[in-house]
Amino acid sequence: MKKKIEHIRELRRKTGAPIVDCKKVLLECSGDPDKAESVLIKKGFNLAKNKEELTTEQGVITSYVHHDESIGVLVEVNCETDFVARNTEFKEFTKDIAMQIAACPPPYLSREDVPEDILNNIPEEKREEYYKLNCLMAQPFIKDPERTIKELITSAIAKLGENIRVKRFVRYEVGK
Repeated sequence: MKKKIEHIRELRRKTGAPIVDCKKVLLECSGDPDKAESVLIKKGFNLAKNKEELTTEQGVITSYVHHDESIGVLVEVNCETDFVARNTEFKEFTKDIAMQIAACPPPYLSREDVPEDILNNIPEEKREEYYKLNCLMAQPFIKDPERTIKELITSAIAKLGENIRVKRFVRYEVGK
């Protein structure tokens, strides 16, 4: 029984799904936590897909200044309601995004933002690597390199129940 509770708690932590859903999916997957996690993540992706079209007119502008004060970031992250914008989890999520931008400075938000003339100079087989280095949404998350920023946003949408978008950002570095 104790192990089952630990599995449910761990699934909740990893996916952000409600406890009831974690318990239900764990039972459906015959107690296999890895399979249950996969199912819950897919459900989160489905939720994110359904939320994708909803407008995001609320949100926050979050700042991050590196400990040695040589790098600073401002990032605007939008959501659907001011209720979520004031939520502690949302604010922590935006701090993670700002820290990501400070650590791995992307010149572009997404693949669609990369100018055509730059893409023309990159061989087709090397574009995926270029996106991972230069597009925030395609970058591996610094705290969990197994997930991209896009996947982090998708799990935040599933956890908070609202559409979330990174609208824009600016990164400053002393001397540059």
